[in-house]
Formats: sequence, C-alpha cells, structure tokens
Amino acid sequence: MRALVGLGGNAPDGARAPWQTLIRAVEAADALPGTRVAALSGLWRSAPWGGVRQPAFFNAVMALETALGAHELLRALLALERRLGRLRRARAWGPRTLDLDLLDHGGAVMRPAGMGRLGSGSARHFWQGRGLVLPHPGMAERAFVLLPLIQVVPDWRHPATGVPARALLARLPGEERAQCRPVTRGRAARAWAGVVHNRL
Repeated sequence: MRALVGLGGNAPDGARAPWQTLIRAVEAADALPGTRVAALSGLWRSAPWGGVRQPAFFNAVMALETALGAHELLRALLALERRLGRLRRARAWGPRTLDLDLLDHGGAVMRPAGMGRLGSGSARHFWQGRGLVLPHPGMAERAFVLLPLIQVVPDWRHPATGVPARALLARLPGEERAQCRPVTRGRAARAWAGVVHNRL
C-alpha cells in the first residue's frame, strides 16, 4: 500500500535543527514494521501557516510502501513525533519540532462518523481531532504540502474530488505559492540531498 506523509517542523530540539529532526523522522519511518520510504521530495522552506508569529518551517513529503493499515500507520507516526521531541499542545498551528501528517493512504476516503462532507477549515480541524480523516483535511489549500507532493507523485489526484494536485496548486493565491521555496543551498540542502541519495 502506498501512503503519503507530510513532514514539517520549525522548532529546534535541543541542539538539533528542525531540518535535522526531519532527517531523523525519514530514517525512523523507514524502520517501521513492514514499511519503507519509497520516495522523498526535496526540502522546502515555508512561511508559517495559521496566523501565529513564529519561525519559517522546513517541509517535505515522503511516499511509503507499507503493510500497515491507515490507523496503525497514524499511531506509528504519532509515536515517532513523540520520540523525536514533539509535544502536542492545545494551541493549533504553533511552533513544533516535528509534524508528521498522514496525507493519503492508498486513495482511501475516511471520515469520523457524523462528519459528513468536508466543510470549513475550522470544522475540518475539529473533526481531525476526533478520528482519522483521509485524505488529510486542508492539504488541498496548502502550498507547502502540494509542492513537495507533486515532486513525489506528479500525477496525484485528490481521492475525494479527483482534482489533480497541480490543479489544486494552481488554485492557490500566487503569494501563498511564493512563500514556499525549495532549499537548494547550505548545510540543510546538502544533508537532505544525501538522505535522498543514500536511502532511496
């Protein structure tokens, strides 16, 4: 089964920079039972999302080949977050060492009982806290998800709507797309390129 996972982080974990935590998350995901990292996007840097003042984020998307079901994989990803320093707090969209979002699992469409059709962003966030929502709610509105996702699966289509990722990206405001840039220089870029080359 192919699963797509979004990675993000903007807060250091001790002496470890956010992009270093993302690298550790890729390595840890590759070691999950019955799972391997089959593809990995480039590293991206994006402006904070959600109206909270904080440092810019590092983002990426990885494709997993996994024997784990959607709920099993989500539990494993949340456990990886905790292991790598993530403390989930009540405040949404604040700084974090690591965010691992299950974006897609074999094209399944899953919603908690009573959710109905996907509604506003706040409604989606409410329901996401009460059960697994697939595809990930809000991903179609986020350039920092769509840009690296297209690198990994160029022909991906939203399982619930059938709209291609490239079309979803084109619908976003130009300033939002411009706030997400590939990391092509410096230590982070070199280290990330090494992960892509050595592990995939």
